[in-house]
Amino acid sequence: MPTARLPGDLLMYYDDDDFTDPWSAPETVILHHGNAKNARLWYGWVPLLARDYRVIRVDARGFGRSSVPAPGYPWSLEGFAADLLHLMEHLGIGKAHLIGETIGGTIALEFAYRFPDRLHTVTTCTSPYKFRGVQTYLDYYNVVKEHGVEAWVRQTAGRRLEPSASDPGHQEWYAQEMSRTARHVVLETLAYLATVDLTPILPKITTPALVLVGERSTMNTPDRAQGLAALLPCGTLVEVPGASGYVQHSAPAQCVGVWRDFVRSSRQ
Repeated sequence: MPTARLPGDLLMYYDDDDFTDPWSAPETVILHHGNAKNARLWYGWVPLLARDYRVIRVDARGFGRSSVPAPGYPWSLEGFAADLLHLMEHLGIGKAHLIGETIGGTIALEFAYRFPDRLHTVTTCTSPYKFRGVQTYLDYYNVVKEHGVEAWVRQTAGRRLEPSASDPGHQEWYAQEMSRTARHVVLETLAYLATVDLTPILPKITTPALVLVGERSTMNTPDRAQGLAALLPCGTLVEVPGASGYVQHSAPAQCVGVWRDFVRSSRQ
């Protein structure tokens, strides 16, 4: 099992897939999951990318197969970004394309702000940038506190994979993967996120940035996807046609196609 011993007493799990020509020197794509998720959720992206890129999928601190801090850990976007930087240094990755889904995209934006020289591009998928003052995250906290992680996951499942447009097996697997996350980690990260607003730093991020969202997703709102793209100096918003739910999971092939076009255009 590939793991890296990193600063802050972190044993980080990661997947490393590279099916490029052995004599080539491919660029690296790093995939970062969201809250209560793990690297497995990116399964649909790997075959579409790994023939041309080295693909690293991470389990962030506290999630998946990585080490789980004891209650009271000081969670922060800065901490997640630093963990990712340490993994890049451990793997000898000088520069990468960073793609994050939901809160993983929020972490990716923090990384782009703090370590712009380590990125070719940054991409967010159905990602929020402003949590402070949004009642939804406080409501999520209360559900987890009163009823547990699985109850929260199942109550909110319809926004991730629209029931009428997805395989029931996919929905159940997704819910089970999320429900494995430690309750105290979900509570503490939700409490922290409720204090976050990236609005002040977004205009300072000069890395080419792609903002992905499903055309029919309930998350495709002016104060989320459109607002995020508008605040990024080099931001490009793409509403994936016909896609619903969390587009990174409902339409991975379409997302990768859009991402490839974006990377090509960023080099011109």
